[in-house]
Order: sequence, then structure tokens, then C-alpha cells
Amino acid sequence: MSQLHQPPQLVIVQVQKGPMLAAVLGFFFGPLGLLYVGFVPALIMFGVNLLVGAFTMGFGLFLTWPLCAIVGWSRANLYNKKLGGHP
Repeated sequence: MSQLHQPPQLVIVQVQKGPMLAAVLGFFFGPLGLLYVGFVPALIMFGVNLLVGAFTMGFGLFLTWPLCAIVGWSRANLYNKKLGGHP
């Protein structure tokens, strides 16, 4: 008698990211808070903040720093939609 050999099943569990947490981290920590949602958005916003801050002597950060919260919120929602879950 031959037995059927079943390969072990691989189960990958991914946890959704909280959009509110991403927004709060982005607001209080700026680009560093965006590391919660990904390295690339954090790197892009760091570059944007660096350029805007340099050209406006820091005054432009009043606009770009809260933008980090918006980017964090949207990237967390996008991540959750790719997982097939609802935020």
C-alpha cells in the first residue's frame, strides 16, 4: 500500500495596520512615524521635508509635517485594502 504524501500547508498571517495609529505617528514623529507604514513613504517624506525646510527656512514644515499624518493614514488604508481587509 502506498500512502499519499501531503506537503505541509504554509499559512501566512498578516496583521492589518491601524490608520489612526499611522496618522498619529506621522503627526507627532513626522517621517520617522511613517516607518510604521513603510520605508519608501518615510524616505520620500524625509526628502520632501528636507527640501521644503531648506528652501523656506523651516516655515514650510508647518505644511509638510501634518502631511505626514495624511500620508500615514492613506498608506495604512492602502495596505489594508491589499490584504483584503477593512480598516
